[in-house]
Amino acid sequence: MSKGRGQLPSLYYPADIAAAIGMSEWWVKEQARRGRIPFTKPGRAYRFTADQFAEIVRMYEVRPALGAAPQIKVTAVAVLKTPDRDPQQARIAVRLRARPPRRAALREQDAA
Repeated sequence: MSKGRGQLPSLYYPADIAAAIGMSEWWVKEQARRGRIPFTKPGRAYRFTADQFAEIVRMYEVRPALGAAPQIKVTAVAVLKTPDRDPQQARIAVRLRARPPRRAALREQDAA
């Protein structure tokens, strides 16, 4: 190699990328095959540079909207009073209501 050229970038295997982001190797290959993530394909194998890996991480990064606080949907609120506490310090409990199972809704649609 001549002195004027820089070193070649390291190429990482799909297994390396998968382990780093907590996904399966199959998932990484499938995303590359569908063109959803950047990759290099010397021959028949998928390989990734450090810059491509950084771009993949940025693509799947999720940031909260500015000034938006997480919103919790409250269906019913009940005030619980305990005998050892005065009403000023009463706790507020949130009652959550489960949605009906999707399978049941699909069966009702099929029956109609």
